[in-house]
Amino acid sequence: MSVVLDAPVELWSASSSDDTQAVIRAVYKQVLGNPHVMESERLTVAESQLCDGGTTVREFVRAVAKSDFYRSRYFESCAPYRFVELNFKHLLGRAPLDQAELSEHIRTCIEKGYDAEIDSYLDSQEYEDKFGENTVPYYQGAKSQLGQKQVGYNRTLSLYQGYAGVDSAFTASRLVDFVAGNSGNKITLPSTGGRISASKDATEKMFKIVVKGAKFDSPRRVSNTEYLVSGGKMTPQIQRIHRAGGKIVSITEVA
Repeated sequence: MSVVLDAPVELWSASSSDDTQAVIRAVYKQVLGNPHVMESERLTVAESQLCDGGTTVREFVRAVAKSDFYRSRYFESCAPYRFVELNFKHLLGRAPLDQAELSEHIRTCIEKGYDAEIDSYLDSQEYEDKFGENTVPYYQGAKSQLGQKQVGYNRTLSLYQGYAGVDSAFTASRLVDFVAGNSGNKITLPSTGGRISASKDATEKMFKIVVKGAKFDSPRRVSNTEYLVSGGKMTPQIQRIHRAGGKIVSITEVA
């Protein structure tokens, strides 16, 4: 099962009606945490504006994140730290990396309110650089970025519940102890049912790392390279890949 999720879904000026509907579905899935959305819960006005070109994907994401659906499931029903870590996951495609990030957003929520907390992600330079106006947010944590710490992989994968998982199934924070203590957490991956596996921890499991653009023996060779490593040896392997100039395309648990 792959733990690198969706490829970018983008709305273009020449997008067809079917393309726009695919964007709408992708926003609901990503921002709402993979729920079942009933017809009565859909944001028909915001959808219509997107279809007519009257708004951008970013503004549609903002409308969904400020909807009663999102507010009731994640703000009103979850612990504060869980709410913030899911905002990072849903809107920036990653987990919070340190206590300073968590504290900043908790403070924003308390002092400025719910809408300001949502806006703080969507109006950030990070969101602009990653997604711009017309790309649906998607998970970044399992993809390689130069300078990114291994802890970023582990924490984002710990928030990932699989294709069948629903984020509202968990109301307590998954990461607060690790982030507050600035400690590394083990990678925990979902089972096929979307729940966290009860099998041996990820340091003993095997993972396939697919790399693009590394420096191969033949400089003209352009292809992906695969590495099979245990979870316990993943960090040094990722470091070697970065030093070789490679970019990690996916990290997949090998059954």
